[in-house]
Amino acid sequence: MAGNGSAKVDVRPSAGHIGAEITGVDLAGDLSDAVVAEIRAAVLRWKVVFFHGQVLDHAAHVAFARRFGDPVRLGSRGSASPAGFPEVETTADRLELGGRYGMDHAEWLHRRRHTLLRGWHCDHGARIDPPAATILRAETVPPYGGDTTWSNLAAAYAGLSLPMRQFADRLRAEHRLGVGYQARAGDDAYLRHLLDHQTASHHPLVRVHPETGERLLSVNGYYIEQILGLSRTESSAVLRLLLEEATRPEYTVRLRWEPGSVAFWDNRATIHLAPSDTAHLEAPRIMHRVMLAGDVPAGVDGGPSTPVEGPGPGVW
Repeated sequence: MAGNGSAKVDVRPSAGHIGAEITGVDLAGDLSDAVVAEIRAAVLRWKVVFFHGQVLDHAAHVAFARRFGDPVRLGSRGSASPAGFPEVETTADRLELGGRYGMDHAEWLHRRRHTLLRGWHCDHGARIDPPAATILRAETVPPYGGDTTWSNLAAAYAGLSLPMRQFADRLRAEHRLGVGYQARAGDDAYLRHLLDHQTASHHPLVRVHPETGERLLSVNGYYIEQILGLSRTESSAVLRLLLEEATRPEYTVRLRWEPGSVAFWDNRATIHLAPSDTAHLEAPRIMHRVMLAGDVPAGVDGGPSTPVEGPGPGVW
């Protein structure tokens, strides 16, 4: 692969509103400041960028992430981290769920994502300071299936009618861990996990991006409990409308993972849908994630999010 000191970074858009593939870069190499700046600009412009054929171990993954911010050290969540790398979170989907919570992947999907929109989320959106970005690399993937889809929240906001944008600009919503989970009868290890790690915040429904100044339709199906000030009936109807707008196909891009693929996305400006089509496959899907520390969101009026429950900023 080309040396990074004089590499020509090639950014090729993948879809009309979101996503680009970057070639000409070895992420495990010594990246020049110019290359880092080009990658950062591409992430801000296209919201998620993809690299293929990368050879990264945990140390190189963390080192690459450090060029763009402060990697989150998972602390109490570090049970999913490889030894010596608290910044890395490893997931094995159905294999991990069966071992930790006593349910297979199909049952977890049934109880957690009982609607399609419920699965759309940003990473750790219930925190007072959700991560600014996520860098996810694929180690082992099934021969088919397992794709991830992202949506552009800036494009979604811009696509709303003016009256709807003005309405949404004034709203805030409660984001809470475990919203919508349908408990099992008897002992439920996953429910106990949710209660032990309960986190909730009040975030603006329209967030102003701290770097680009874009207004973002900050909705997701995974964490939002209710829009504040609306009745539950009103809130449900408005949230469904906004989520349907935020996930319109024209605002999305989909990645077919390969071993060595890396996706780097702006967690402030996107929501994504993890795959739900691999539970029946006798093939592992092993991924490694590093997240960059984020700030407290601010709304159109400049007012910051407010904590309700859970750890404070920077505490994991």
